[in-house]
Amino acid sequence: MASFQNINIETQIPEEILIAQIMQLHESISKLESLRPCKQVNSLFTRLVKLCTLPSSIDIEALPQEVKEMRDSLINLSGHAEGLLEFEFSTFISLTPEPFKNVTLFPYYGNYVKLAHMENKILKENGMVNAKKVAFVGSGPMPLTSIIMATHHMESTHFDNFDIDEKANEVARKIVASDAALEKRMKFVTQDIMEVRERLGQYDCIFLAALVGMNREAKVKILGHIRKYMKEGGILLVRSAKGSRAFLYPILEEPDMVNFEVLTIFHPTNDVINSVVLLRKPKA
Repeated sequence: MASFQNINIETQIPEEILIAQIMQLHESISKLESLRPCKQVNSLFTRLVKLCTLPSSIDIEALPQEVKEMRDSLINLSGHAEGLLEFEFSTFISLTPEPFKNVTLFPYYGNYVKLAHMENKILKENGMVNAKKVAFVGSGPMPLTSIIMATHHMESTHFDNFDIDEKANEVARKIVASDAALEKRMKFVTQDIMEVRERLGQYDCIFLAALVGMNREAKVKILGHIRKYMKEGGILLVRSAKGSRAFLYPILEEPDMVNFEVLTIFHPTNDVINSVVLLRKPKA
């Protein structure tokens, strides 16, 4: 079988090779006893990410059923591994003398910088400037988007980070608490977003993390709930994926965005994995 390292990055990888190699990696990942960060886990997921960011014109909807099932499993495994990696690093960073200064130690910090820059540019191009209050749903133990946005792009905005895991919020709080100015405008809320109602009406802009709603049905439900309670004219930024990147994250399609005004859909072609879908709740 051709090794993907030998495939020219500029030419598209043939679909059958891509699927065969992803299935092979899925098999290896499924057999791991633990998904905690270690040499083997890191190596497998690094290979997977490289494969999924190669140019490809794969149509996820047209895949055979067994490949679709493998993809669902892979998204869950990747999400779980990502959570463990974030936890390990955030716990380690929270124990350093100046945690906030050490967030750059996170292995994918550079990717978050690129993603935040891209999202901020898209928000500005669509009229979202000087937001007073922003919510980030699914912030996790390593709330890098909020931290980078708050310190580089939205320097006076107040951020509320929502996560269902109190342990995740606990370590995230410790990191942010080491910067007095940031701590004043960044809060962490432990709550399932489906139970947050009137409060959603306070935000100018709401970010929905890629792994909130691990499949399409769950995501559509969450979108409907947020839409119901968010303010009219408010912006919702949803992370999605396209093509082979959809083996790592759930996809959001146009029919899923009912009763929203679709402002823009952006698919990156660099090493940033997530697509950005920008929606607005229309004024009545």
